[in-house]
Amino acid sequence: MEPIRTIRSLRPRVSQEDAIAAFGRGMGSLFRGPLQRVAAVYLPFRFFEVEVENRGRLSKSCYAADAVTGTLDLFEFPSPPSEAEVVTLGSANGVPVLIDEARALELIVSKVERAVFLAGFFRVHNLHVRARRLPADIHVPYWLGFFGNGEQATLRVMDAVRRQMEGSKARALFEDWLMGRLNPCERVALIRRP
Repeated sequence: MEPIRTIRSLRPRVSQEDAIAAFGRGMGSLFRGPLQRVAAVYLPFRFFEVEVENRGRLSKSCYAADAVTGTLDLFEFPSPPSEAEVVTLGSANGVPVLIDEARALELIVSKVERAVFLAGFFRVHNLHVRARRLPADIHVPYWLGFFGNGEQATLRVMDAVRRQMEGSKARALFEDWLMGRLNPCERVALIRRP
């Protein structure tokens, strides 16, 4: 069994019961097989204050980027989460941080630049993006749903803060972690479906 670690996490907005109900809805669950297990898993995120200067205008935002692969979508916050939005808990299901500080800074700047360009290429003039690392390292809670019969298994991922099912990027990250392709020492503690 994996050791219990103390982590700081955004307060989840989806209970285990709500996650089980959400995983059971829809036609997709018929094709995946029955829900076998659910697990709460915590993904580390780094927080950044980002200044965007474009067309002579300056804006500031707070973004959080995953600290494992850097591939997931950014979280945007009006300000860093307050203590009321964060809970301290013990869990063996905390994915390890794998991206170093320098790479994380490169990724956040690149993602914000891309978002500005996607919002309107012709509205971009003299773009400058600067990011500053904030001291907050906070995990984001997810629910993993394990489906299947026999040796065939599939995984669904639910963001427990935004209350939405995640797509292929999040599923691939968690599958890599579960299969030991991120860190062979980490494994998830599963909860049986009631």
